[in-house]
Order: sequence, then C-alpha cells, then structure tokens
Amino acid sequence: MFGQRMLYVFDPKALHNIIVKDQYIYEETPVFLNFNRLFFGNGLLASLGEQHRRQRKILNPVFNINHMRYMTPIFYRITHKLRDAIAKQVDEGNEEIDMLNWMTRTALELVGQGGLGWSFDSLEKPELNTLAEYLKAFVPTVSPLFLLMRFMPFFVRFGSPSLRRRLLEMIPLKRIRDCIEISDVLDRTSHEILRAKRAALEAGDQAVSAQIGEGKDIMSILLRAQMSATEEEKMPDDELLGHMSTFVFAAMETTSGALAHLLHLLSEHQDIQDKLRQEITTARDGRDNIPYDELVSLPYMEAVCRESLRVHSPLATINRTTTQDIVMPLSSPIRGRDGSMITEVPLPKGTDVMVGLLGSNVNPAVWGEDAEVFNPERFLSPLPDSVTDAHVPGVYSNLMTFLGGGRACIGFKFSQLEMKVVLSVLLENYRFELPKNKEIYWNFGGVQYPTVGRVDDKSQLPLRVSLLKSG
Repeated sequence: MFGQRMLYVFDPKALHNIIVKDQYIYEETPVFLNFNRLFFGNGLLASLGEQHRRQRKILNPVFNINHMRYMTPIFYRITHKLRDAIAKQVDEGNEEIDMLNWMTRTALELVGQGGLGWSFDSLEKPELNTLAEYLKAFVPTVSPLFLLMRFMPFFVRFGSPSLRRRLLEMIPLKRIRDCIEISDVLDRTSHEILRAKRAALEAGDQAVSAQIGEGKDIMSILLRAQMSATEEEKMPDDELLGHMSTFVFAAMETTSGALAHLLHLLSEHQDIQDKLRQEITTARDGRDNIPYDELVSLPYMEAVCRESLRVHSPLATINRTTTQDIVMPLSSPIRGRDGSMITEVPLPKGTDVMVGLLGSNVNPAVWGEDAEVFNPERFLSPLPDSVTDAHVPGVYSNLMTFLGGGRACIGFKFSQLEMKVVLSVLLENYRFELPKNKEIYWNFGGVQYPTVGRVDDKSQLPLRVSLLKSG
C-alpha cells in the first residue's frame, strides 16, 4: 500500500531467521500491536521484548501436560452436552446443521471452563449466546476495515483514550460501531470473571472447589501463583484482563475454525471419516470416554489432526517488520530478474515481511508434489528427508501452524486436546456429509472462516448430520 516495500517469505532458512535466530529484529508490526492492544488489552499479542518474555514465563507453567490431564474430564462433559444438543436437532428433522455455530459455542465453552473456570453457554439451545455471537462476527466485521487499520499507529498517538473513542463513535460506519461493541462486551466479561475468581480465592479452598473448573482451570492456577509472587513477579490487572480477552478470542476463533475445517474435510472424505471412527470405537472399548494418555496416542487421530492443520492452517500469514537493516539468508538460491543467482536478501530497516505459514505448510519443495492434497497417511510412516532436512522452525510437527520461537502459540496443546476430545465423541455418534447444492467457501480474513458461496458475509458451515445406530 502506498508503495510500501514488502516481502512474502516461506523459505525454511529465512523462516528460521525470522522466527528464531533474529526474532527480536523481526518484530510484530505497529498495526498488529496497536490493534490487539485496543481490542483485547495488554495481553501476549500486544507486548514485545522483555515484557513479552516476562508474560510467557509466568504463563508457560499453566499450559503443561499435567494441567491438560486435569482438563480432560471437563472437556468431555462439555462435548457430551454438544453431542446431546446435536441429537436434539437431528431428532427434530433438521436435514442440515450449521456446524460452525456448534464448534464456535463449544470452543468458547471449552476455553471458558478449562481456561477461565467460567461457563458461557449451557449448549442446550440452538441459538448462539451473546458473547459467542459477537466473537463469531468479529473477523468478518474487522476484515473489510484493513485500509483504516493501516492508520492505527498514528491514531493511537492522538489525544486521550476517551477522545479517541468519541472520535471513533462519530464515524458513520456500522462496522466501526460493531467493533466497539464487541470489544466492550469482551472487556466487561473479562472484568466480571476476574472479580468472581478473586472473590472465590479470598473465600478459601472450598469456594474455589465449588466453582466451575474446581480451581483447576488456567486462570485459578495463575491467580494462586500471583498471590505468592513477589511484587516484581506479579502481573498487573491490565495484563491479566488482556490475557483473558486474548485467550478467549484467540482460542475460540482458531480452534472452532480448525474443528469446522476438519469436519468439512471428513465430509468430503468419507473413507477417512470411517477409518477414524473405527479407531475411536476400538480405543473406547465400551468405556464412557477414552482416557487422556490413550486419546493423545491414537495414531490415526494424530495423523488426521496434523494433516488438517497442515493443509488448512487457521492463520495463513503473519506479518513482521524489521527494526534494523539485516540480511535474510535463503535455503536455496533463486534467480533474479537480471539472471543472477540470489542466496540472500538485504532488507532495510522498516521492511514489512509477510510470513507464509500456510505457504510453508504446503511447500512442494518440502512436502512433495502432493503438498496441497489432504492425505493423513503421510504421517503414518517416516517423513521424507526433504521435511526433516528443511528444519522448519515450527513448534509443532514440522508445521508453521502454531508458529515457533518466542512467539509460538502458548496454548497449542490445549487446542489439540480440544480437537481430539470433540472428534472422539462426535464421530462415534454421527456421520457428517456435504450439504446438497451448496458450495462451502473458506475466506482468508486474518483467521479463515467459511461461508456459503463467495459473496455471503455470514460465516457458517452447513453439513448434513445423521445419527449412527449404536452397535
């Protein structure tokens, strides 16, 4: 825009330098940081440098495997409610069901109970609750405002926050007003939850255990750690609130989209759906649920989830900007316009770099000629040397889906567990098929979201859902 220099990159060696080696030179862009600070507060997505490292140091312990084990029964209880709610819709004769609606609500409730110890949705009614409705509309609402967001770094320097808000409210654009309302609802919800969690902690262990999540949720653990931390280690309230808002939105939006995309893929590939269903049925072996250690070890389940996250990463790109002049090396030379071979690219300070997460995941030089084909079988045998030799700097399975380095997705294990619990319950009870005479189109709007056709603003994923006969 306006002749600004940008570079789109998915070369593995360049990615390693951007994400790991020189990550403090390739920083988040001012647009990204200011956007997240204005909408979600001072959470992980709005911080840099020492502040970001301090925040991650405090938050990392609450995302360990032991806490995932504690959350598994909570996740199953929620998913059983989802199962029963879908059964009711099927019994009522609904030929098609909007599975994005249910994945959004379920992901919100999973992050609510598992992350915050808070219930947002009983999952008993077919309609979205208010918060889920606002969050579901967020990406489609914000995406068309791309041009205005480019001016955000200048806007945030102008006047006081209250003045900036009044100026925003004067803009005669419904999308702007909707964005303000969404941000307000999320902020009010975070304040309400924080007050309730603190009151329970002050009332003692019995009050904490009586809460949703029984004190094992991420926020309760974090607040208990805050009580024993030194003044230097304590996280101020604006950061706690920022983390809560960020976690609710990011965890719900990406996980619901990933689950919806996976159900869409399984609807297209009935053979894969049948094979995964058989593995789940065998593993459950008549028990109510598959225990955590067995669930995360199911080979075909893992292969299907990995492959879906590879070919349909919820985030297609992220942006970085160089804070000083730097030379970016390449894995293999490329030919320049003048015919010369280029092995590195000098980048002046202030160059915006678009990091191709999806581009890396489907790079034929790494994954082979069928890189864009959904094929879970590729993860059931040793990966080719081209994958292992590429040293893709992703935190998860040679993929860039959850990023890597110091800004890798802190909750990727949380998200993986959510996906596997939901799949293990739904696929044993239902068959999912494509809708009749409807084209499902996935839009790139920061986070991918589905619509019926290419011109519809409403995010939805109608699928035919049928109840499987037991036995």
